[in-house]
Amino acid sequence: MDRTAAHNTPDPARLRRSYEGAGLTEDSVPADPFTLFAAWFTEAAAAGLPEPNAMVLATASADGTPDARTVLLKGFGPDGFRFFTNLTSVKGAQLAANPRAALVFPWHDLHRQIRVSGPVTRLTREEDAAYFRSRPYGSRLGAWASEHQSGVIPDRRTLAERYAALAERWPKPADGDDFDAVPLPEFWGGYRVVPTAVEFWQGRPNRLHDRLRYRRALSAEREPDGSGGWVLERLSP
Repeated sequence: MDRTAAHNTPDPARLRRSYEGAGLTEDSVPADPFTLFAAWFTEAAAAGLPEPNAMVLATASADGTPDARTVLLKGFGPDGFRFFTNLTSVKGAQLAANPRAALVFPWHDLHRQIRVSGPVTRLTREEDAAYFRSRPYGSRLGAWASEHQSGVIPDRRTLAERYAALAERWPKPADGDDFDAVPLPEFWGGYRVVPTAVEFWQGRPNRLHDRLRYRRALSAEREPDGSGGWVLERLSP
């Protein structure tokens, strides 16, 4: 790095921001994390955050080597958090060998963060197909063009030529009804992160942040009728 660049580069140690968000208290949150996630997600979208469904997905190889990247959330509910990708990619191979993951939703402008962790399961091919058909025509071709996701390619031209060949093979119908114009690749599909813990982080003054974690209740912690599926805990900031 030359002297000019070094002089203009901000010092990370000096970058500070005071968080003035409203408090997060135990008596103000619902009994399950999905209801609170839906509320926060709605607020993130309403605030105009760019791609509020962007989340960091952390995985690990069979030997425990960690890895992370940003993907897009494509659905959530009591069964978990869903995303789609190339099944033969690095993350796909890692999830096949070590089917556990962690998610982070970093909503910086709202001084909020949500962390999710738990086992990962594959979606059904019916679920894969339903979402794949909803994607734009170009995105479906792109999935085929990047069949060997994370693999080394010689140049950008190679990718463009493959895309063009696929567009010729599966042209977009003139009537605009292209839902079935591009078939679902065998190497493409979705996953569900089934949370065992979901933490909601709210920035507060003086770094005394609010951290509330929902944890799956152990059998001994449940009510006699089986209710009480989540334990709410406050964590030190």
